[in-house]
Amino acid sequence: QVQLAESGGGSVQAGGSLKLSCAASKHKVSTDCMGWYRQVPGEDRKKVATIHTSSGSPSYTASAKGRFTISQDDAKNTVYLQMENLNHNDTAMYYCAAGWWYPIRGCVANYWGQGTQVTVSS
Repeated sequence: QVQLAESGGGSVQAGGSLKLSCAASKHKVSTDCMGWYRQVPGEDRKKVATIHTSSGSPSYTASAKGRFTISQDDAKNTVYLQMENLNHNDTAMYYCAAGWWYPIRGCVANYWGQGTQVTVSS
């Protein structure tokens, strides 16, 4: 099993920053990647940023690149998402995920956290 627990969500003003954390607990399961996805009511869940676990190679969606940074702490088995210059369009439920890496498709999530809400005012 893979247990994922997100934290760090909250409400901030436009232009502000926020850092999300995802603590992973794995039991007899090996995954290739972890990432952050977000979802707005009525829309599909979309990738924000992913990281290939063994190499540490990150990947970002266009809207996140330059503003968000995904990182990992192997010792703590934790993945982070540092978000800066937040705007109203970043408002969503953010989910931590773990999965396997595929050519072209990149990280395909199979395990999910319960989500943490991020709300950006103005």
